[in-house]
Amino acid sequence: MRILVVDNGGQWTHREWRVLRDLGVETSIVPNSTPLESINADGLVLSGGSPRVGLDEEAMGMCGEYIDKLDVPILGICAGHQYMALRLGGKAVPSATPEFGKTLVSVVDEDDLFKGLPETFVAWESHNDEVTELPPGFKLLANSETCPVQAMKHESRPLYGLQFHPEVEHTDNGYEIFQAFLDVCEVCKKG
Repeated sequence: MRILVVDNGGQWTHREWRVLRDLGVETSIVPNSTPLESINADGLVLSGGSPRVGLDEEAMGMCGEYIDKLDVPILGICAGHQYMALRLGGKAVPSATPEFGKTLVSVVDEDDLFKGLPETFVAWESHNDEVTELPPGFKLLANSETCPVQAMKHESRPLYGLQFHPEVEHTDNGYEIFQAFLDVCEVCKKG
């Protein structure tokens, strides 16, 4: 299985790559300017980015094309999550309470990503912006006291978004969340 990490300028893009590598899949980091026809993968991770990048369509490169046209599972993290929500008709805006550091995340619907995990867990946050309204066709998977959409999933396509950073060691069950995404990729690959 091959999973590409799309680099949107996030500080932990290499950590996302490392977690995937540690989980035994073929992975590499590609710039977000990579042409659609050059994307050959069983799944994509849209990385986080520098401040405000998730709200800036131009800074997100080809990510909109990947979301619109690729038929593979996609996991948006932080800016990738915010951009996915905006691209598909949701709302992402500057946070009323930006989150930096550890936050308690509450699972609302375990669905694919949180199956078998605790109902609440500590996650690492680093964001000034957040999703405040789900895009049409998405359901809420998790929230926190100050962030209404910590995780979301499309109801019919394998599109997922996480506001928090599962790739850093401060997030509980981060490897398990990535493995759950890889399980989705495996099912989709088999068709």
